[in-house]
Amino acid sequence: MLLSFYNPETLGDVLLVETQEDVKAQNTTKKDNVVRIFNEETNEAIGFNFFGLGEELGIQSDSGQVFLDDKQVDILNNAIAKAGFSDKLESDQSPKFVVGHVDEIKAHPDSDHLHITQTDVGLDKPVQIVCGAPNIDEGQLVVVALPGAVMPTGTEIWPGALRGVDSYGMICSARELGIPNAPQKRGILVLDKGAAGQAFDFKAAEKMFD
Repeated sequence: MLLSFYNPETLGDVLLVETQEDVKAQNTTKKDNVVRIFNEETNEAIGFNFFGLGEELGIQSDSGQVFLDDKQVDILNNAIAKAGFSDKLESDQSPKFVVGHVDEIKAHPDSDHLHITQTDVGLDKPVQIVCGAPNIDEGQLVVVALPGAVMPTGTEIWPGALRGVDSYGMICSARELGIPNAPQKRGILVLDKGAAGQAFDFKAAEKMFD
């Protein structure tokens, strides 16, 4: 997983890269123009800050989330190696907002409103996602924010758990997706068409509620 952010007006020429969710016990080591952020308990890298690479990466005019291609990731890996770190970033260009098919649904054992779904998102097997929407049902085509997705609010999606049950992503409402004129009431967005694993078309969705 690879999340990258660049905001030169606020931070200067610094690219922030996240590879894992933040943990409480974390620390940093700086070498050359690279800061390695790591889990103190495992020494596993959870992110990096890269200084002064905006021009080489071609992102000087970007602001916000940056989607890096293979060549740009190679530049970062060269910087990591040059600084003397042994970590290596993996390019991740897979879509993070995808069409999902709700294959199965059952009640959460510790909640009167949460449901546990098995949802096909185009991977080798369905993923488990806990959902609290009142209109969730089997057989629906829905929009899933997979781990690595960044919501319009800036919230990052990581694997987690709701009331003790593992959840791999989030089934989204139109409002959560930032679709113009989306209904403000609770409830997930149910699609009329699409295939499991297909990237959600945000551009087409702009006219969904015209």
